[in-house]
Amino acid sequence: MGADVTTTPDGAAPLILPKPDLPHIIVVGGGAGGLELATRLGDRLGRDTWFRQRGAAITLVDRARTHIWKPLLHEIAAGSMDVERHEVEFQAHGHWHGFKFRYGQMIGLDRAKKLVHLARTLDEDGREVTPDRWLPYDTLIIAVGSVSNDFGVPGVKDHALMLDTPEQAERFNRRLINACVRANTQPGPIRPEQLHVAIIGAGATGTELSAELHGTARGVVAFGLDKIDPEKDIKITLIEAADRILPALPPRISEATTDILKKLQVDVRTGARVIEVTGGGVRLAGGDFISSELVVWAAGVKGPDVLAHLDGLEVSPSNQLVVKPTLETTRDANIFAFGDCAYLVPSGETLPVPPRAQAAHQEASHLVRQIEARLAGQPLKPFRYRDFGSLVSLGHYSTVGSLMGFVTGRKMIIEGFIAKLMYRSLYKMHETALHGYWKVALDTISRLLTRRTEPHVKLH
Repeated sequence: MGADVTTTPDGAAPLILPKPDLPHIIVVGGGAGGLELATRLGDRLGRDTWFRQRGAAITLVDRARTHIWKPLLHEIAAGSMDVERHEVEFQAHGHWHGFKFRYGQMIGLDRAKKLVHLARTLDEDGREVTPDRWLPYDTLIIAVGSVSNDFGVPGVKDHALMLDTPEQAERFNRRLINACVRANTQPGPIRPEQLHVAIIGAGATGTELSAELHGTARGVVAFGLDKIDPEKDIKITLIEAADRILPALPPRISEATTDILKKLQVDVRTGARVIEVTGGGVRLAGGDFISSELVVWAAGVKGPDVLAHLDGLEVSPSNQLVVKPTLETTRDANIFAFGDCAYLVPSGETLPVPPRAQAAHQEASHLVRQIEARLAGQPLKPFRYRDFGSLVSLGHYSTVGSLMGFVTGRKMIIEGFIAKLMYRSLYKMHETALHGYWKVALDTISRLLTRRTEPHVKLH
């Protein structure tokens, strides 16, 4: 443990918490993996119990004040999920689970002094909420997730919407609803491309969004927007540079999903590379131009820009922190990274651990045990990723996916109600890791009851 910090690298007057007489563990990033890890560390180490004394001071840092499970962002964008019913308040959750929450965005490190640099935060009126400050750590765990990779395509930053955060997903939903209301109230006829949506990238997010939008857009129209004919006026185009959608999943899943999307009249374009996004649509390498009112960019992932400026930590070509099998960063044994922001190629493999929620969950569970071992002075064990398969939700129409059969060692293709039930169970597992079985069970019953008295699409 280091002494209290009185000076900082930039000479600024820092706001630093008093150094506790305990190891200080900071988790940066309150996504699926980061919040699970902070919760479990707080429960196990962050408070006194009748059988164990407090073993560490746990702090969670995030630039947002609430948590939403990232695989649900496409539902927020489509308007089929109410954010307020599913978000977790970091401040309150930390109080209940033995960790402190600090609001702010990590912008740098001083590895020699073991300090995390947080940027000042401002409110919507430009007033300072928290100052520029440095927080001391003994162990730092980085779990800041990933962001969309625009690959330098012209016009993406100016004209396309990303779905990396709940705020971006809500912004898309507002623009979708506004477009429908505008079309319904304008004096002239609806233009051919006025209610078209182009989704670039047919991975899980883009594919799920295309199916979800098919249902929710029609739901919005059904509530009194009688000028709009959904079958004629609303069009969704899914664009993928690879030769099939869901290229990371088995071909049978791609084929089954493509068949379902075509039945929903989603225009699926494969082998289509985007070379420009404009205010009026998307231009493809083959010369085609797809006119659209809204463009969503869901192609590719990379690490956030800040990872390339963390006091010399090694990053991959995709700007992820390179880690050892123990999930320690390659250049600092006091700093760990996991989830989408980490780059780990397991021993004997040629590809890195994929950026999936199941990987972050497994790594969080592994790190709980490793942090306890580290505090006890015991050697760390390597992380081993187990692929349990993949599931793709196509709204209320269907769910398709593959599950690993550990008896036969082969993947089983599943579809329909069973697949949908298992897809929903993934989120329930995440909620259970945060809140426990009883709270999740009661909350699920409550949501089922209130769902019957509310519209199934967000209208504002």
